Amino acid sequence: MPLATRPSAALDAVMTHTASFSGVLDAARQIAGAAVRTPLIESPALNAHLGGRVLIKAETLQVAGAFKFRGAFNRVSRLTDAEKARGVVAYSSGNHAQAVAAAAKQMGTSAIIVMPADSPRVKVEGVIAFGGEVRSYDRWSESREAIGEEIARTRGSVLVRPFDDPFIIEGQGTCGLEILEQADAPIDQLLCGASGGGLMAGINLAFAERSPDTQTWAIEPAAYDDTRRSLEAGERMTYPPGAAPSICDALMSDRPGELTFPINRRLSGVLTVTDAEVAEAVRYAFRTLKLVVEPGGAVSLAALLAGRVETAGRTTAIVLSGGNIDPALFAAIIEDRFTPGAPE
Repeated sequence: MPLATRPSAALDAVMTHTASFSGVLDAARQIAGAAVRTPLIESPALNAHLGGRVLIKAETLQVAGAFKFRGAFNRVSRLTDAEKARGVVAYSSGNHAQAVAAAAKQMGTSAIIVMPADSPRVKVEGVIAFGGEVRSYDRWSESREAIGEEIARTRGSVLVRPFDDPFIIEGQGTCGLEILEQADAPIDQLLCGASGGGLMAGINLAFAERSPDTQTWAIEPAAYDDTRRSLEAGERMTYPPGAAPSICDALMSDRPGELTFPINRRLSGVLTVTDAEVAEAVRYAFRTLKLVVEPGGAVSLAALLAGRVETAGRTTAIVLSGGNIDPALFAAIIEDRFTPGAPE
């Protein structure tokens, strides 16, 4: 169903600042020394398998194990002393949650995180390890946005949204900026997972300025293709009701962001992958690349291995966006015991 495109009143404060390429450059300066400049790596085995070059941005090695720290630190580090005294609140299935908790700890402020009750335990434990307070909710019957906004009102905390904040978008854009600075050749195409679209929007800001001829593709789980539907409809859409849960818990946002969607209109397109294809990518990353990647972080690799785009004779960049996978699920996948759709 279509969604309103007019910005909500809740976004008024952050919308006084507009996400831009100059903001991405500023974010790079802001997070320097706090975030990891993750490596851009190549695998001869993967290149040979696909018949082209694949440049892999290993955000699994980022602080808190995912790209999300970039945006979280860019936002939280800009708080005033008065705002720090009141703390921050965020809602997330896990990676933004850990990133905000980690950024809050570095900046000496408190964080309460609204997380789905079915979040992977490793992500909940990560928030707690960084000193964050977890407030659980039912993702199928409760609104995380409403809960987060109520906590912000009652506590006077600053709400740090997972993607609909220009400072978050610009922080995530530093990932794309680094890819372009680290690559030793022109990039023909870039693939990256999309949920609310913050990382993809930040990357698009960087590539539109520095590499406009590069095709950018968003990757979504097959049942959670709201970005694909939105681009086809020309307005923000949800995915169909009744979608079964995906192992890509990080990519189950129900709609593109109000701020991210207009930026991501420049996408070359959106590709979808199944849970079985994602599981194969997680296995391949471990067995061949020697990397631990969570399902939502492996969708770009899954799209390549499933042949969703042409790779022969091309240079393709992909983002492995996170490595926070539940240990039991990881063991089941790499030991070939995982069955898509079966209870975990």
